[in-house]
Amino acid sequence: MGLAGCGPNTLASHTTAPTPGSSQSAMAGAGGGAGTGKTGMTAPAGNASGAYQFRTIDDPADPTFNQLLGINDRDTIVGYFGSGDAGHPNKGYNLSRTHAGFIGRNENVPGSVQTQVIGVNDRGVSVGFWSHTDNGQNDDNVGFYNVGGRTRSVRFPTANNANPPVNQLLGVNNENQAVGFYNDAQGNAHGYVFSVFGGRFEPVMVSGAASVTAAGINNRGDVTGFFTGSSGTTDGFLRTGMGHVTTLAYPGASMTQATGVNDRDEVVGNYQVGSGNSAVTHGFTWSPRHGFRSVDDPQGVGSTVINGVNNAGDLVGFYTDKAGNTDGFAAAPVGQAPFPGLASIPMLKTPMPSAMPSSSMAPSASPSSPTGMAPSSAPSSMPAQKPTMAPASPMQTAPAGGSGSAPAPKPTSSLQPSHW
Repeated sequence: MGLAGCGPNTLASHTTAPTPGSSQSAMAGAGGGAGTGKTGMTAPAGNASGAYQFRTIDDPADPTFNQLLGINDRDTIVGYFGSGDAGHPNKGYNLSRTHAGFIGRNENVPGSVQTQVIGVNDRGVSVGFWSHTDNGQNDDNVGFYNVGGRTRSVRFPTANNANPPVNQLLGVNNENQAVGFYNDAQGNAHGYVFSVFGGRFEPVMVSGAASVTAAGINNRGDVTGFFTGSSGTTDGFLRTGMGHVTTLAYPGASMTQATGVNDRDEVVGNYQVGSGNSAVTHGFTWSPRHGFRSVDDPQGVGSTVINGVNNAGDLVGFYTDKAGNTDGFAAAPVGQAPFPGLASIPMLKTPMPSAMPSSSMAPSASPSSPTGMAPSSAPSSMPAQKPTMAPASPMQTAPAGGSGSAPAPKPTSSLQPSHW
């Protein structure tokens, strides 16, 4: 990577019209100058006073594909660049906020060919997934966590794995509880909570779901994500620590994916309107008090995915620009200090794609699909196996189980992970 300096800012404004939102409730079963520095404002639908200041943050060494996927309360941001197409591998990095701007460093699992960093807590523990290969599709996905610079792999202990195996960790809280999913042999996603220091797995289940992806967790243990029901529709959910599940379906949307949650139970994600080539993707925020608000980066209206949120209400995600590139962004509520540009980041030589990488704006259900991840409509983004949280990117293969979007949960707990 070669992120350096902050170039001139261009201010663009865009205000979306208020859009009513609603939620459905259901009980769960058991259980620049080198870097770009573009800024804009937009008001979330339904709340004219809740405008955001946007900052595009891309690695100048790879302007074609960047996704920002997680942010903590210290404004440390994690993500990756590289589309995941053959010869254009995912490469992870994190950005630390300073008075001079963001200082970045590469973060890749030792020995990996591809790495996506998707979540980070206030103690600096990060999570994501990596792959041994860069085939452009059908790459294996292995979950990981990084504590103090030491990385350990996480694989859900089951014999019923997809081929190639798909395991992804998509979020982590300050109690070092991580959430993620694995895909079974039928391609269904199974969400779980993983205890980083205890090595225990606990299932995340939604009653009647064929596939469940757990994508975010707050410090109270509330989990958010998305699931695919028997009808094939993918909706988001918020499960409290007491086990109550609220289904999140954006009004009029053909698909809703929740990918992050803060301690106020403000949930973020993306929703899709329409289908096929006519489909458009918008980011959203949701809270028990205000319901849904549609949020688009002014430079990516109709192609915006929000993947992370912190307790200050800052957002991170990505969008597709007019040139077809995938750009990462960070957004701060108006009234708070806007995000700075890039100061520096070590250079990492990575092959550029021979052609513009195709980008889909739908999270792959694994961190994206996240998210910027590999379920069939998931979060973040590795090739053919990523949760639908982020646009389809490298290392990701959407799990089967509904409009390409979410994995299904697996009821197993207190199992020990295998480490590499």
